[in-house]
Amino acid sequence: MVDYLANTEINSQRIAAVESCFGASGQPLALPGRVLLGEGVLTKECRKKAKPRIFFLFNDILVYGSIVLNKRKYRSQHIIPLEEVTLETLPETVQAKNRWMIKTAKKSFVVSAASATERQEWISHIEECVRRQLLATGLQPSTEHAAPWIPDKATDICMRCTQTRFSALTRRHHCRKCGFVVCAECSRERFLLPRLSPKPLRVCSLCFRELAAQKRKEDVEEQGLGSPGPSAYLAGAVCGASSGDDDDSDEDREGSGDGDWPSHVEFYASGVSWSSFHS
Repeated sequence: MVDYLANTEINSQRIAAVESCFGASGQPLALPGRVLLGEGVLTKECRKKAKPRIFFLFNDILVYGSIVLNKRKYRSQHIIPLEEVTLETLPETVQAKNRWMIKTAKKSFVVSAASATERQEWISHIEECVRRQLLATGLQPSTEHAAPWIPDKATDICMRCTQTRFSALTRRHHCRKCGFVVCAECSRERFLLPRLSPKPLRVCSLCFRELAAQKRKEDVEEQGLGSPGPSAYLAGAVCGASSGDDDDSDEDREGSGDGDWPSHVEFYASGVSWSSFHS
């Protein structure tokens, strides 16, 4: 680790450069004791397709965003506290290599590097930062993680009823609990998932039944009474059936229209410095 860089001029300049690239849309990143350890471009598996994203590893947070102009302008800044992070290396396939999953309670997603060596560099640096951050804060490693969204192209039919076929008119939705791709009929309900949002979120029919059963059990245990009435049950967990007007395009908003990187450019060979860790 490079703790000696904390509060040095070179570290301050590096962090200021990152803040400048995100512009007014990004949050301030400079804090006493915070060190920028490394940066690079990784492929992030999004809902529609895999896209290049810029990642910055600090000693206490992981920051990523969409690329507008390489090393000059980024947007859609996301900040992940490292004490919430768990990593999972994924098996190699012919189509997908050098992948791993970044898991947190609020969001989990898959990224990949250009080579196995670079993947191992990222994983080892992140895991060491996580270990140190947990030690510094006295927190325990997170055991609850959000399910990653299965990409749209992974299936042409609803993964719950296995009957509805998706088309230009029949849109895909994602269950916020299991991450499955489901049709509107199989995801009519919403359920309050406090770790993910203060608002009830779209869930599939199977997850709804499991969550509702767990909620009823918890209510009975808490109240020491019989099963709570419908009004108490609904107020405590569910917000009726989904109207279908919620926006499933969380990933798409990170770089809508693919304007953040020209689709015809092979970004692995575009002159981008893939990853760099400071020493």
